[in-house]
Amino acid sequence: MSVDPMTYETQFFGFTPQTCMLRIYIAFQDYLFEMMLVVEGVMLKKLDGIPGCQISPSQIRKCTEKFLLFMKEHFDKLFAKMEEVLLQLVLNIPKNVLLPEDRVQEQYRYSKEEFQALQDELQQLQQQCRAEAAVEQALRAELEEQKAVKAELEKILQCFDGLESICREHGLGNFKESFALLTQSSKKLQDVLRDVEEKSKKMKHHDQLM
Repeated sequence: MSVDPMTYETQFFGFTPQTCMLRIYIAFQDYLFEMMLVVEGVMLKKLDGIPGCQISPSQIRKCTEKFLLFMKEHFDKLFAKMEEVLLQLVLNIPKNVLLPEDRVQEQYRYSKEEFQALQDELQQLQQQCRAEAAVEQALRAELEEQKAVKAELEKILQCFDGLESICREHGLGNFKESFALLTQSSKKLQDVLRDVEEKSKKMKHHDQLM
């Protein structure tokens, strides 16, 4: 059997030429075996009708096997020639023939360097696409986080509106001004608290020295 992969022929036919030849070989071989069995059966019938025949069925089987071996040897030689002819003249696509699906390669020919440049450009584009997809995913996550923060701020604003309404109901004036005053007072208290803590530390330090 031929060892040439014949990939272009496989693309055209849909099967490898070697596989086709192998199936033809097996089919011929099976037919030869069947034919020998038929010949053997006919000989047994003919000899069975001859009175005093000294040839046994086992002897006929040996003769059949020898004849089958002889036929197989000659068949293999003939098949090798037939395979060579079929692979070269029937199942072979000439080098100057281009399949219809490959004609685009004739229109757009690229050298090895140009093809490698296209491969590199394609790889860069793929990396850019992956990077843009990652950025888009990060932006979506940030947008979701902003939505959550916005919802929390809206809750706080609603809470302030409620407090302002309560202040108005109890005659406390503007809530924003009151809140500003409370903030200033809180800062003053924090300053006083820090001043007291510092003086307390100084007094403890003085007591230790005494």
